[in-house]
Amino acid sequence: MASANKGPSLFKSPVMQWVDERFPLSSLMRDHLTEYYAPKNFNFWYYFGSLALLVLVIQIVTGIFLTMNYKPDANYAFGSVEFIMRDVDYGWVIRYMHSTGASMFFVVVYLHMCRGLMYGSYRKPRELVWILGCLIYLALMAEAFFGYLLPWGQMSFWGAQVIVNLFSAVPFIGPELAVWIRGDYSIGDATLNRFFAFHVIALPLVLLGLVAAHIIALHEVGSNNPDGIEIKKGPKGNRWSKDAPADGIPFHPYFTVKDIVGVVVFLMIFSAIVFFAPEMGGYFLEHNNFIPADPLKTPDHIAPVWYFTPFYSILRAVPPLFGSQFPGVIAMGLAVMVFFALPWLDRGKVKSIRYRGTLWKSWFAAFIIAFFVLGYLGVEPTTVWGQFGDWASFLDTRDRATWAARFFTVVYFAFFFLMPWYTSRDKTKPEPARVRYHEHEAPAAAE
Repeated sequence: MASANKGPSLFKSPVMQWVDERFPLSSLMRDHLTEYYAPKNFNFWYYFGSLALLVLVIQIVTGIFLTMNYKPDANYAFGSVEFIMRDVDYGWVIRYMHSTGASMFFVVVYLHMCRGLMYGSYRKPRELVWILGCLIYLALMAEAFFGYLLPWGQMSFWGAQVIVNLFSAVPFIGPELAVWIRGDYSIGDATLNRFFAFHVIALPLVLLGLVAAHIIALHEVGSNNPDGIEIKKGPKGNRWSKDAPADGIPFHPYFTVKDIVGVVVFLMIFSAIVFFAPEMGGYFLEHNNFIPADPLKTPDHIAPVWYFTPFYSILRAVPPLFGSQFPGVIAMGLAVMVFFALPWLDRGKVKSIRYRGTLWKSWFAAFIIAFFVLGYLGVEPTTVWGQFGDWASFLDTRDRATWAARFFTVVYFAFFFLMPWYTSRDKTKPEPARVRYHEHEAPAAAE
C-alpha cells in the first residue's frame, strides 16, 4: 500500500527498484527534481545557490583529508600544517582547496544574498526560507571563525585573541564569557582543541541540517524569480503536466543542466586561484599566517580575514562608551542580525528590482557601496588615508578612514531602518501578469 502511494519507480535496475520499495528515492526525486517546477526565467544570479552547495561539499571532503594529518595541539598544530603542505602527497593542493574554498564560500553566499535582496526573495511567502538562509550565514561565519584559528599562525592566533576579547566587553558576564569561550585565561591549547571540535564536528552538522531545511522550505513554497511574481498566476497546466504551473519547467533536467555551466565556470576560476594565486595577495591567506603563533609578539596590524571586515570596520567605527567597546560589539552584531528583519521592514508594492522605483534603487546602491567600502577599510589600518590637516584642526586626532567608516556605517544601517519609509513611498512600475522569459519581453496577458 505504501509503495503504491509513491507512484511508479523511476529506476530500471532491479537493485534500485528493491531499494526504492524500502526508501522513498523516487518520491524525493519527484518532489525536489523532476516534478519540482521552477520559474522558466531564471538568470545567472540563480547559479549561486547551487554553487554554495558545491563549495560546501568541497569543504567537507577536503576537511576530512586535512584532519587525517592535522594535530590540534598548540605545540604541533603549525608544524602539522607545514607537514601537510610539504610532505603529504598532494597535501598542498588539499590545503589550498580548503583555504580557497573558505573564501569562495563567502563570495557565492554574498552573491546569493544579493540576489535575494534584488528580487525580493525574502518577501511573503518565503520569509522562513530567508530566515533559514540567514541562520546558514551565521553558522558559516562561526565555522569560518573557528577554522581560522587552526593553522596556529600569527594572524590566526592574534585575530582569534581580538575577537574573543570582544566578548569581555559584555557587561557583567563579559570576562567569564571570554574565559568560557577560550577554555582558559588566554588563547592556548584548550582553545585550539575546542575550536577544532566545533569546526570539524558540531558546526558542519548544524550547517548540513540548516541547508536541508532551507531546501525543503524553498521547495514547499516554490522559487522566486527575477520578475518577483508567482508562477502559479495565469493558466494552469503546461506540456509537462496539467497540474503544473503555466510558467514553470521541471528543475531536472533543465536547470540541473544549466547549473552545470555555472559549475564549470566556477571550477575554472577556483582552479586558477588554487594553482596560481592561493594567497590572493594576502586576502585569502595572510602573510603573517605563515609565521608560527607567538604570544609575545603582536603583529603591527591585526585584521580578520576579508569576509568579516565590513563588520569589523563597523566595530572600529563606533567610539567606546566609558572606556568600554560594548557599543561597537552591539553595532557589529546588529549589522548581521538585522538581515533577519528584512521580510517585515520592506513595505514595497513589488518585489523585484525590475519594477522598483528610483528611491529603492538609490538606497540599494548606497548599501552595496557602503558594504564594499567598509570591507576595504576593515582590512586596512585606521591611518590608511592619513589624518586631517590644519583645515580641520578640531578633528586632528581623528583620521579620515575612521570618519569614512562612521559615515558608511550610518548608510549601512539607514538602508535597513529607513526601509519601511522609502519602500512605502517608492514609485513602482506595474508588474506583468505572468513571468517573462527575457527581461525586455513584452508582458504576457493573463488568461
